[in-house]
Amino acid sequence: MTNTTRAVRGGLLAALVLLPLASFAPAQATFPDNWLYVTVARGDARFGDARGSLLLCDPPQGHTRAAEACAELRAAGGDITRIPHKDGMCAQVYAPIRATARGEWNGRPVEYEQTFANGCVMTARTGAVFALPD
Repeated sequence: MTNTTRAVRGGLLAALVLLPLASFAPAQATFPDNWLYVTVARGDARFGDARGSLLLCDPPQGHTRAAEACAELRAAGGDITRIPHKDGMCAQVYAPIRATARGEWNGRPVEYEQTFANGCVMTARTGAVFALPD
């Protein structure tokens, strides 16, 4: 991917994230400190069958399991990699799923990208953060 493509893609992502925030915020309000735009895509390619959601955590909203996801993120200091892994049995079926998150937590930028062997493994490692409806 070229730098131009990355810049355009980043600009589009920022616009997608900021437009919904701007539509409900008064003119002089500030944007929330803790928010992530999370996406889940089937397959290990960068493009494909992707779905996404804007997760706001002050108060929790905009996501199927926002309260649970925000609580897990608060406990992990906004670092998805620090969410405790859940014990469980996941089938050893390779059905890759790619999870990404971009946003801000307590004034720090958050960027996360990981491909998991399947949805069960993703949920065991990231909790409710990527629990998006099909």
